[in-house]
Amino acid sequence: MSDKYDAQNSTESGEPISRRKVLAWLTSMGLLGSGIVTVFSNLVFIKPRATYGQPSRFSIGTPDDFPPGTRIAFGTQKVAIIREGNKMAAISTTCTHLGCIVGVADTGFACPCHGSRYDQDGNVTGGPAPKPLPWFELTLAPNGELEIDKSKEITAGKWFNV
Repeated sequence: MSDKYDAQNSTESGEPISRRKVLAWLTSMGLLGSGIVTVFSNLVFIKPRATYGQPSRFSIGTPDDFPPGTRIAFGTQKVAIIREGNKMAAISTTCTHLGCIVGVADTGFACPCHGSRYDQDGNVTGGPAPKPLPWFELTLAPNGELEIDKSKEITAGKWFNV
């Protein structure tokens, strides 16, 4: 019986594999595997996964892109561009009640969530909204394009002259 056991647990050279060699081999494979996982995780996860949202300053085009009478909402930026004659303004389309996106209409703005209503200048005319829609700074960049800076709120009614 010992010959059969020795034949099953021996190397090709005829020496039996000791328990110590098996444990040493398993330990070295475990350490090698954990080293590979460590190197892989350092390479993959070195870049932070933080997202900082939309930039607060962005370009919307030239003044010629907006003819007089224009009322356009930029959904991704949550801002509406209003042009009356040679005056332009950038008004937020985020409802001051609970942050819903208001719709742009000929008579002003309307919140589809809770019924807040705003006039053409963003002043509250009805509903639960506590304050008017904020206006953002609109400037002309050196390349001739209009830029909106959402980090700079201005007083309502302060138009940008084109």
